[in-house]
Amino acid sequence: MTPAGARGQNLVGTVRPMLGLPDGTRACLFDLDGVLTDTASVHAAAWKQMFDDYLRTRAEREGTAFVPFDAAADYGPYVDGKPRLDGTRSFLASRGIVLPEGAPDDGPDAETVVGLSTRKNDLVQEKIVSVGVEVYPGSVRYLQAVRAAGLATAVVSSSANAAQVLEVAGLTPFIDQRMDGVTAKQRGLPGKPAPDTFLAAAADLGVEKEEAVVFEDALAGVQSGRAGGFGFVIGVDRLGHADALRAAGADVVVTDLADLLDADLPAADLLDGDLLDGDRR
Repeated sequence: MTPAGARGQNLVGTVRPMLGLPDGTRACLFDLDGVLTDTASVHAAAWKQMFDDYLRTRAEREGTAFVPFDAAADYGPYVDGKPRLDGTRSFLASRGIVLPEGAPDDGPDAETVVGLSTRKNDLVQEKIVSVGVEVYPGSVRYLQAVRAAGLATAVVSSSANAAQVLEVAGLTPFIDQRMDGVTAKQRGLPGKPAPDTFLAAAADLGVEKEEAVVFEDALAGVQSGRAGGFGFVIGVDRLGHADALRAAGADVVVTDLADLLDADLPAADLLDGDLLDGDRR
């Protein structure tokens, strides 16, 4: 893993025109699912399968109507970008369901927060193995440009499967540091929307938060970047939620990271958040 001190020292004044970033940027902090890889759809499918199985069983047991997990209405507000246990608690609370937390080693059949979360993670791993990982071509282009510019990079993900996804996707060589669900748990760091994991990643890279740019597709992640006081927060809108990303604190919203490479905007326009859907609506 490489600290930023070895990268980008002479880039002030040249980074933004190349990468669509503010002058003085020394590091890029990327969320993984939905920003670099299309694994957000894998997670959404796993959440839905797990919750629907549980909700159906619960409804049959209690003689109530089965109301499935809505991938459009429930995924973003309750689970997207959050640590797995937090996502499970958040969605269950939205349905008025309170379950025991459970033990750390609860299996996937346990009717506990840990048990349901374990089942969801098992489903994600099964899908990664059976289907593979799709990488956004624009994200590969952007990572290549970031590497060529000499900027430091980190992946900051709530997923416990980030290392596996990066390896399967072939993105490991582009990443200097990884702050994921496993590392955060080991360090006792709260997950997004708290800013702690992003701040820790910047520290690991040896850069100040003002010198780092956060790239996020999830509302919780954008809120995390804004709460951390980072130099710039870029929202990546894959689902048509640009306004929500802006409201959460994104300085700029793009539909693909390659949009930043293709941008030929004055710095004032970039910083005013004009790049993106606003130009395409």
